[in-house]
Amino acid sequence: MEKRVAVISIIVERIEAAERINAILHEYGEYIIGRMGLPYRECGISIICIAVDAPQDVISALSGKIGRLPGVTGKTAYSNVIRSVD
Repeated sequence: MEKRVAVISIIVERIEAAERINAILHEYGEYIIGRMGLPYRECGISIICIAVDAPQDVISALSGKIGRLPGVTGKTAYSNVIRSVD
């Protein structure tokens, strides 16, 4: 199996989406290295950054589920290092 490190940046414009985001992140918890959340009250949004170490298809699935939520935008940046893990 090949794994890589990626960062998923999330902008939450609808606070109602927070519960669903947390449920999705919990579902993929075994792959999450770290998480940082910043409420930007002045603009009425939240910014979340997730660092993951996972197979490519897992990262894509996680990013896709988050990006399909109403009022949520997610973008993923991948490292160029791909490693084999048994």
